[in-house]
Amino acid sequence: MPADLSGTWNLLSSDNLEGYMLALDIDFATRKIARLLKPQKVIEQNGDSFTIHTNSSFRNYLVKFKVGEEFDEDNKGLDNRKCKSLVIWDNDRLTCVQKGQKKNRGWTHWIEGDQLYLEMFCEGQVCKQTFQRA
Repeated sequence: MPADLSGTWNLLSSDNLEGYMLALDIDFATRKIARLLKPQKVIEQNGDSFTIHTNSSFRNYLVKFKVGEEFDEDNKGLDNRKCKSLVIWDNDRLTCVQKGQKKNRGWTHWIEGDQLYLEMFCEGQVCKQTFQRA
């Protein structure tokens, strides 16, 4: 049975956000602001259907998907690229592969104890984030 990621999660730590954003060609000013933010994730899970809200004082991002179904993702407000995304369960980890202009791009979410982990990857750069349930 896949994990239940539902809940509200507050960012505790972020490692290599700068390297990840450089791989996405995000401009200097946006990178500087992003490093200061403490985003909150709100994950709504209904079976294999997900809605993930990432909220901060600078920008908000919303993605909706169903596990196993490829979808068009518009990363407006992030790096402003469009890509084809596919999310799958890899044991208890929710993993997304994003196909588009950038190579080897995607993310993985999983829970250990009372913390949510997120690894975002792009062109060899990996940002590791840890969230605490609110």
